[in-house]
Amino acid sequence: MTNWLSQILAVTLFSLRTIPERKGAVTAAAVGIAGVVAVLVGVLSIATGFRAAMTVQGPDDVAIVLRSGADNEMTSGLSRDEVRLIADAPGVARTADGPLASAELFVMINLPKRSTGTDANVPLRGVGQAALAVRGDIRIVEGRKFEPGRNEIIVGAGAARSFAGLEVGRSIRVGQNDWTVVGVFAGGGGAAETEIWTDAAVLQPAYHRGDSFQSVYAKLASPQAFPQFKDALTTNPQLKVKPLRQAEYLLDQSSMLTEFIENFGVFIAALMALGALFGALNTMYSAVAARTREIATLRALGFGSSPVVLSVMFESLALALLGGAVGAGAAYFAFDGFKAATINWQTFSQIAFAFSVTPQLLVSAIIWAATIGLLGGFFPAIRAARLPIAAALRET
Repeated sequence: MTNWLSQILAVTLFSLRTIPERKGAVTAAAVGIAGVVAVLVGVLSIATGFRAAMTVQGPDDVAIVLRSGADNEMTSGLSRDEVRLIADAPGVARTADGPLASAELFVMINLPKRSTGTDANVPLRGVGQAALAVRGDIRIVEGRKFEPGRNEIIVGAGAARSFAGLEVGRSIRVGQNDWTVVGVFAGGGGAAETEIWTDAAVLQPAYHRGDSFQSVYAKLASPQAFPQFKDALTTNPQLKVKPLRQAEYLLDQSSMLTEFIENFGVFIAALMALGALFGALNTMYSAVAARTREIATLRALGFGSSPVVLSVMFESLALALLGGAVGAGAAYFAFDGFKAATINWQTFSQIAFAFSVTPQLLVSAIIWAATIGLLGGFFPAIRAARLPIAAALRET
């Protein structure tokens, strides 16, 4: 066993020392693999970042209540009496001012993007006075909160960054009303940061919504209180509603886009990986052809075929890992934290998010690179092991 391992080490070191003589082909193979990894990490970081924006940070103690059968807030509708019953349900957290529940409206408005000037859908949300306390992670970072009963709005940090005209002190005209921007809020990088908030009581007449709402956000006494809250609502004959944990709702709202991005990214990377695989095969076949006499000499001196096979595969793996590391590093510095916005196909609204290159994503990319390297070295390694010693020694 010791002799076999020493043979593998000796042949592998010999193979690696000849790399400078083949630097053109080696560089091409490594760059191809680096490109595969960079594209894979770049595309999947979009899905990872979007999923993070649609994920609840901290305890999952917020519930959203929709009309039974509604898939999202746009298709839901609740009366004021239903809102009161939901707010009074057991399991809802309460303060001296009453239950921590916010009855809300959700409409779309068009605003120009800063980058292109083209209009995009932006959510304008009418909220109750308890909205900030219900969410928990929402905080005013500039200006102040809107005053009840006035045409004032606060904008999410993502919306302020992505759309023109949302600076504090500016006014925007939406429909027949002028709205004054009085504050900017942050929400831990979540989906709320792409929204604009105002008083629901002001938004209702502006959009002829009468006395109706579309959803109720309720802060629960604890995450464990959700079953009690859900049972109380679903068994109440006066209500036909669908209670969901906020995290569950956001995950469902982001599933279509994240799945598309992930599938698209893997498909593109797979096509590029096929090209990189052929590049690795060509490089290793060239390496074996250039070292035919050396390999035959080693075989004649008593080196087994398996050390030769493994040495070729180790060389291919080393090139792949080098290319993978370069591609992963380039993707990390180019994409991690990059701010962007995209449309959520399930609500047709813009969502601001940041690309996220996670350690898990980098590990997956390196595994891709290693797989390409091993496949690229396998068949050339088999050819090297099967070279007829006598014929190979006679080659010039």
